[in-house]
Amino acid sequence: MSTANLTRTETRRRSRHIDNVTYRVELDLRGAVDDSSTTFGTRTTITFDASTPATWLDFIGAEVRSVTLDGAEIPVEYDGARIQLVGLGESNTVVVDAVGRYSRTGEGLHRFVDPVDDEVYLYTQYEPADARRVFANFEQPDIKAPFTFQVQAPENWEVLSNRTGTTNGSTTTFEPTLPISTYITAIAAGPYHRAESVWQRGDLTVELGSLCRKSLAEHFDPDDIFEITKQGLDFFHEKFDFPYPFGKYDQIFVPEYNLGAMENPGLVTFTESYVFRSAATEAQYEQRANTILHEMAHMWFGDLVTMEWWDDLWLKESFADFMGAFASAHATRFTDAWVSFANRRKAWAYLQDQLPTTHPIVADIPDLEAAKLNFDGITYAKGASVLKQLAAYVGEDAFFEASRRYFAEFAYGNTTLADLLTHASSASGRNLEDWSAAWLQTTGVSTLTYTGTGVEQTDPRPHRIAVGLYDADVDGTIVRTSRREIDLVDAFTPLELPSAALVLLNDDDLTYAKIRFDDRSLDTIRTSLGSVVDPLARGLIWSALWNATRDAQLDPRTYLDIASRFAASESKVGVLAAVVANAQYAIDHYLADSVSAADDWLATCWSQLETADPGSDAQIVWLRAVAAAASRSDVRSGQLDRVLDGTLPIEGIDLDPEQRWMLLKGVSARGNASSTRLDAELQTDGTASSRNSHRAAMAAMPNADAKATAWSDLFDSDELSNDAVDAAVWGFRAGGRRDLLEPYDERYFASIADLWSTRSIEIARRLVVGLFPQQDSTDAADAWLAAHEWAPAALRRLVVEQRDHLARALTVQRAF
Repeated sequence: MSTANLTRTETRRRSRHIDNVTYRVELDLRGAVDDSSTTFGTRTTITFDASTPATWLDFIGAEVRSVTLDGAEIPVEYDGARIQLVGLGESNTVVVDAVGRYSRTGEGLHRFVDPVDDEVYLYTQYEPADARRVFANFEQPDIKAPFTFQVQAPENWEVLSNRTGTTNGSTTTFEPTLPISTYITAIAAGPYHRAESVWQRGDLTVELGSLCRKSLAEHFDPDDIFEITKQGLDFFHEKFDFPYPFGKYDQIFVPEYNLGAMENPGLVTFTESYVFRSAATEAQYEQRANTILHEMAHMWFGDLVTMEWWDDLWLKESFADFMGAFASAHATRFTDAWVSFANRRKAWAYLQDQLPTTHPIVADIPDLEAAKLNFDGITYAKGASVLKQLAAYVGEDAFFEASRRYFAEFAYGNTTLADLLTHASSASGRNLEDWSAAWLQTTGVSTLTYTGTGVEQTDPRPHRIAVGLYDADVDGTIVRTSRREIDLVDAFTPLELPSAALVLLNDDDLTYAKIRFDDRSLDTIRTSLGSVVDPLARGLIWSALWNATRDAQLDPRTYLDIASRFAASESKVGVLAAVVANAQYAIDHYLADSVSAADDWLATCWSQLETADPGSDAQIVWLRAVAAAASRSDVRSGQLDRVLDGTLPIEGIDLDPEQRWMLLKGVSARGNASSTRLDAELQTDGTASSRNSHRAAMAAMPNADAKATAWSDLFDSDELSNDAVDAAVWGFRAGGRRDLLEPYDERYFASIADLWSTRSIEIARRLVVGLFPQQDSTDAADAWLAAHEWAPAALRRLVVEQRDHLARALTVQRAF
């Protein structure tokens, strides 16, 4: 095993011998503006107590120039990932003078050059263990310490870290942090555009900052960001009864970001896709608000109190995911946030929980490679769903009282599952051992079916659910006429209900389970789904329909028929977006050989685009749906050409650059856009986003040369940034032309083991997942797995998961 892949066993051993750690980190970033610059100077001074004569520091960089121990230089023993320290005493001061590498993969200190104005921007991203790409440290969450950062950078730059800094010339020195883990330290530097505000509550004042690149400033809307931020701070202060402890609160939106956001205290980083260059729907603003509140919840769940190791990652991520939706619904204008959660976040959990690689919410994470892949639908969305069930089980008052006691006892420390359950049990008066065993330490998702005489449950667990009965009122709309709450424990629970047009299990979405409909309910849905008044009920119905489609219980053509007839009447735009995305997935994976299905769906999308209210969120969604569907069908290619050249205007749509590229990528995948045309489009908008769209559109062209170029760009060098990799992968796969892609199937399986050992895990993961061949059997994947039992567990997990997605698609294809 590579020494870069830290294990739980060895880090636990190290933490038993290391204590009272402090850091001073000095970074020299003045050369970052030089186009030829690939490295930076990094000097770390660490003081710590030790009860062992030898240990190691973690560092992944270009060079370690020198190491001194208590003022004396010692031999450099460095293998590219670890610096060995020997001859330690009870108290030690170690200084590591080294050279770090700028990242183009979003791991460590990422360097981005804005093609609009050639300005350089830097930011860090560390979770789970990439602080060691910037400075030498003890890279594990349970060795918390105060950090003092000093950064040299060009004098005209904004330089930011977790705390407030003082600048003298080119040097900014930041105040020491409170004790935090390495993975949530942060640096950002560059000519960022900054907006400011302030939040006050009693004697506490928090300075607020919101930043983005200069070239995005015209699209930036900090007022809305500040509004959500202040609402969140009000909410969490009331609920947690623990003042925000980390001083100022900056939020920075950065380019080529691998995540939605990261909870660095005092300097939260977000993907700049939340700076809307293109027309955005209310659902996108809701998602941004949810992310802001998710990261804010981490200031307490994760930053103030931190898990000991990554197997308790859920102690922060599940809570933050739950709190993001809860706070959105209770503290912001997005009062229907639970509808989006039920339809979007839970869909991710249901998908992940049915894979062969599913794991308990409290997972077994032996090493960092496993940790990297566990930022998944189980840890986030299933965990959040289970916490919603826990809040219903013990009551919201007890749930928040447990949180307050937890923060009070463990502030600035590390915890495990047992610590949280102790407080939850005490606050609620319930013994939660059985609940924990049933929900946190098992795998799989239950399926609930109403049979007419009761509820059948596969994979039985204890559930508290509501059952809603729905019928048509005098106006013909479908409304809830009765509601009952029941407890489910066994495989079958008798239940007598009055006759109803629609029986909706898990009404109000109290638990985590898939639901199936009885025949009468399904008939009502097929004829009257658009008449169901309650948006959460509709969201649950759409979710259940999609789960049944994925499980080969519902013909994908039936799902497409229901979507074609009722999606347009869906008023909750986030649900609408999920429905049309699922419909396109069904076209691409379950009906890939059906030209008529692809043509009919594009025709539906086009019709809805033309008839949607001009300028509405729905019209934006249908435009995106047209662009996606156009990569599979030619039936509207003539109209799309006219829309792009301006001779067929659509009322309410004034195509912005991102919308134009969406359409161009679709028509390019069908062979209806020349390279000359794509090059000319790029000349009109030279942003980073457009450059990647151009790359994707070129790779999407349905000819052998385009696929060969994309493959070479991805495999023959490692010069593409993370976003450029995504663009090339998308283009390579666009259109689903098996005749063009089949020659690469064997090359894929021959390359991925070497790829895993030579690329960063972030880039390797994107390539392994994104380029997995969509064959007509799983034989090739099975053969690779049989021949590569020795392969790293994280790589095998990705192949197993992609193999399962393929097997599921083949099952659906053959079932109908």
